[in-house]
Formats: sequence, C-alpha cells, structure tokens
Amino acid sequence: MRVLILGGDGYLGWPTAMYLSARGHTVAVVDNMARRGYDNELGAESLIPIASLQERVAIWEAVTGRRIAAHIGDICDYSFFEPVVKSFQPEATIHYGEQRAAPYSMIDRRHAVYTQVNNVAGNLNVLYAMADHAPDCHLIKLGTMGEYGTPNIDIEEGFITISHKGRTDTLPYPKQPGSMYHLSKVHDSHNIQFCCRIWGLRATDLNQGVVYGADTEEIRLDERLRTRFDYDAVFGTVLNRFLVQAVAGVPLTVYGQGGQTRGFLDIRDTLACVELAMLNPPQGGEYRVFNQFTEQFSVLDLAKAVQETGRALDLEVRIDHLPNPRVEKEAHYYNAVNTSLLSLGLQPHFLNDTLLESVIHVVQRYKGQIKPHLILPQVNWRETGSPPVASETTAD
Repeated sequence: MRVLILGGDGYLGWPTAMYLSARGHTVAVVDNMARRGYDNELGAESLIPIASLQERVAIWEAVTGRRIAAHIGDICDYSFFEPVVKSFQPEATIHYGEQRAAPYSMIDRRHAVYTQVNNVAGNLNVLYAMADHAPDCHLIKLGTMGEYGTPNIDIEEGFITISHKGRTDTLPYPKQPGSMYHLSKVHDSHNIQFCCRIWGLRATDLNQGVVYGADTEEIRLDERLRTRFDYDAVFGTVLNRFLVQAVAGVPLTVYGQGGQTRGFLDIRDTLACVELAMLNPPQGGEYRVFNQFTEQFSVLDLAKAVQETGRALDLEVRIDHLPNPRVEKEAHYYNAVNTSLLSLGLQPHFLNDTLLESVIHVVQRYKGQIKPHLILPQVNWRETGSPPVASETTAD
C-alpha cells in the first residue's frame, strides 16, 4: 500500500515508517520538525541522541535497500500539504502530526492557543486534502485515551448505547478531557466523524494509552536508526521519567498518592495496532474508534515496579510523593474496553521486569546525557501562566 505518515520524525512516526517499509509498503513521511523546536524552546533533548530525519532515511535505505520519501513542511500550510497528497495518492494516511503533550498545552495562554490551532487546523487540512484528492484513503488518526477522562462507568470504544425517556440510541461516548491538548483531540474526533458522515471518508480513531519502550525490530538493525526518548517534565511520559530517575539516583516523583490510573502499551504493539487497522479498513463513510492499550496501571504501581527492578540491578530507588500540579482525580474508577484490536489479532507484549530491565540498560548507556533539573514539575494546572518547563505526562 501507499502509506503517508504525518509526524514521521517523531517517537512513534519514525518507527512506524521503518516498520511499514520493512513489510513492503511504499512509505512517505511528512514533518515540520516542530518537535525538535520544542526541545530548543525548553532547553531539553532526547536522552538518546537521534540523527536528523534525512540522515535516518539515508541510513535506512543503506541498511535495507528500501526507500522512505521525506517531505519537510507543515500540514497547517495547505499550499505545502495539498500537493503532497495529490501527488502521492495515499491509500492510508497515519496521522501523528500534532503537538502531543498535555503539560506543554497548559504552560500559558500562548501554548494553549498554539496547541489547539496547530492540532485542529492541521487535522482539518488532512480531511480536506483527502476529500478532494484521495477520497478512498483510510485515515488512521492517533487519538488518546485522555479524551475520556476518568468517568465512574466503564469506558467503551468510542460510542455508548443509552436509553433516555423511553428511546434508545448509540452516541459518541461523553468526553471529559484533562488539558487543552486533550481538548484538541476531542475536537479532532468530532471533525473526523463529521467528515466521514458528510463526505463518505473512512477513518479509524486510535485512542491510545501511554506508550513505553525504546527498541523495535527495525531499530535494532542499526543504532543510528533510534527514535527519541523523552524524560523531561513536559514531553517525557511518567514511566520514562521514573526509569531515568532510577538510573540517576533521583527519587521517583509520584504526584499525590499516585492513584491516577491509565492504559499503557509497548511501542511494538503500537506499530502492530496501526498495521492491523490499516489492513482491516472500515467502509466508506464509517468512523470507528479503537481503544489502543494492553494493560492498566496506576502511577504508584509503575513506581513500585521500577523500584523493584532497580533494586534487582543494585540501584537504590526511593519514592517521593509531591503535590499534584494537575487537576485530576487521584482515586477513581477506571475500566476501559479494548477488545477491537485484540479481535483483529493483536498479540500484546506486557510490561514486566524483563522489559523494564532492558529499557533501564538503554538509559544506563546514555546516563551521561541526563539533566536532572528537567524532571521536576513547574507548571500548575490551576494557574493561567507558568514558567516554560511543565509537569508530568501521564496520558500521552
């Protein structure tokens, strides 16, 4: 298939490009390098040094003989993006190309506005380009489990059947997003569903949990093909942060009591989920939602798992509890449905000591790159303006 990957320089975009290229698909990627720009803004960087997109594309071709085409530009610039879609004629478009950190969106008004304009407008450009130039293309859009929030009922996959005053209907599941970033994803979902209904487009909305892991089969071919590993308080996921703190000898910083529960999955499962969605497309006019995670953990569960693994490796790992800078329930019900991808054949990898140990070894290899001051939270959800270094990312 001809596959267009938006955000192809990112943590998930680059491994997805290699994964699908290795399986014989014709792959093109689009990226505006904004994610690297955020590092410059925040004084942060990937723990694992990463080559430029152009270098990685060249290395991939040298190692495998397979070509990945790279288009450098912004999907918010329709004069750039429309010709890419028109000429490439994708059969599947995988959309990772958005600002993806809740803390970044909560720094202040400017970052909130940027996040929503960038994400919502870029996604609209994708929908219009598909409708005008590739109407049969399947949009595979990376959403987030954070759209749902933490309701006191089971979280279904995108839709819920309700009865009200003697009548019954199946409606989009109510959303309770926890940040300006998550709100942008909710807007995306509504816009995608609307365009499928009025234009007959086909789309799969992948509501993904927190992704962990540093290695894939393709990355292991050459160290220069590695993807980024974020651990700072703005873009680093909670598990990455804990693993880096364990290696650096810094106490694991759990916000509040650590009862915040989310869905998690291995990066290898993300790639498999995207492929399963791509190879099993919906019908024209169909908008479907898959909840993309394999296990559920609380923040404290993760801290204890890292602590146990660290001790087995002779690392002294302590846990500290900090005031929670976010506005979120720390003790709550959380039970989400995730049957669709399993029914399509997903064979999950589960978090265990072996996986944690392997990632710790990667972190130890780059221990000299760790900047401990980047890990502590400095943005408070309750304030409208904060310093440009933010807090823990639990949801994306």
